[in-house]
Amino acid sequence: MSIINIPSDQWEKILQFLRDCPDVYVGNAAECKRFVEGVLWMDRSGAQWRLLPAEYGNRNTIYKRFARWCDRGVWERMHQHFSTEPDLEYLVIDSTVVGAHQCAGGAPAKKGAIGASPGPKSGRVQHEGSRGGGRTGQPPAVHVDAGTAA
Repeated sequence: MSIINIPSDQWEKILQFLRDCPDVYVGNAAECKRFVEGVLWMDRSGAQWRLLPAEYGNRNTIYKRFARWCDRGVWERMHQHFSTEPDLEYLVIDSTVVGAHQCAGGAPAKKGAIGASPGPKSGRVQHEGSRGGGRTGQPPAVHVDAGTAA
């Protein structure tokens, strides 16, 4: 994925928004821009934080700042603020931009698929004995306790 570069006129709008947020420390505007561009790169690419290009800075520092802004609701407020701004559509990250695997949305598993299960099973598995239940060469006996009292 290519490097994200926010145009100057759009960055000025974002910067003004951030400076108006009481719980955001902007600091050096150029470094803040690089941070926001790094977060946008992460959102667009769907990559893991460890794959963040070095051009954006230290990935751990960026992640910690990103997490703080999440906790403070900065990203949500920014999303709401710029949702009607046509020049800043790339700040609006939603399901039409970011794809997810079908299992992330709670889709049921396909029948017969490897690892598919028909649903959650109640109870627990108990193994008798640590050496195959006393039988040489045989796997341990397994009983399912459904949690019902006898």
